[in-house]
Amino acid sequence: MKKRICVAGMLLVALSAPVHAQFQGPGASVREATVAQARSGLRVGSDVTLTGHVVEHQREDYFTFRDDSGSIRVEISPRLFGGRTVTPEDRVRITGEIDRSPRGRYIDVESLEILH
Repeated sequence: MKKRICVAGMLLVALSAPVHAQFQGPGASVREATVAQARSGLRVGSDVTLTGHVVEHQREDYFTFRDDSGSIRVEISPRLFGGRTVTPEDRVRITGEIDRSPRGRYIDVESLEILH
């Protein structure tokens, strides 16, 4: 009896593994984009990766991010800086979600990488 319960438990665990799977395919990955695309060409809620410069601190966790196509407001949590200093001359790659507020579109940043 104990053997059957043990086997049933193992089968239950094995069969439930696919429930944790994620979609792989078109639209599943983060899109490399420009600021211009993030401001108008992509849907709110889209995940994007932008490469450029954090050029100005606006208030609290909000900054101005700029690339060759324009600038956009970004929200960067202090923990993402990880104690590193980022200057307007530093080229960075940010990944986050396009969001919208009464002030317009912005990027809710989930990761920040300093490029060398």
